[in-house]
Amino acid sequence: MENQSNPHHLVLGKLNDFLTGIVLPDTLDERFRQKIAGQLVIDCKFKKTEIKSNIPLEVIAGPKKAAIKIDFLVNVNEKIIALIKFAPGSIVTRRLSTLALSRIIKPYQIPIVVITNGEDAEILEGDSGKVISTGLKNLPDKKSVEKKISSFSFKPINEAMFDKASRIAYACEIDGACSCDSDICIMK
Repeated sequence: MENQSNPHHLVLGKLNDFLTGIVLPDTLDERFRQKIAGQLVIDCKFKKTEIKSNIPLEVIAGPKKAAIKIDFLVNVNEKIIALIKFAPGSIVTRRLSTLALSRIIKPYQIPIVVITNGEDAEILEGDSGKVISTGLKNLPDKKSVEKKISSFSFKPINEAMFDKASRIAYACEIDGACSCDSDICIMK
């Protein structure tokens, strides 16, 4: 699952991951991911250790299984408070699938869900799915999250909700993907 084998990604060389220091292929998409990581640390004041990146997630729809990657999960007080998904192009078309991902990666609803193309962003309330803010400048910052954390429900995801969210994520993220997308691994 490496971008080097994806013909849609022009590899411009190598770069160091902002969060981990690991050397990665330098692609336009990776540059956007690095920009987002930097903003989370520098502007939003999260510690690098509070941000997980490139997280594998198994998505199941009936007998079908696939693995995808989630770009960022932000952790505050031992809870994931934000899921951030990068995808080039229209962010509106990714709203439903990103919200679905926020309902299958943890046993609770992640309170803040962000969809970004690296130039713009939609920030959603996880429980309702409503857009609460737009723009990369409005990514959640640590200080405001710490003030609001007691109001987050972290509502448990029941089996029916998990199944529906998994099917939506599979349909949008796997069935709707380009056949040469190397960030997706279909498991037989």
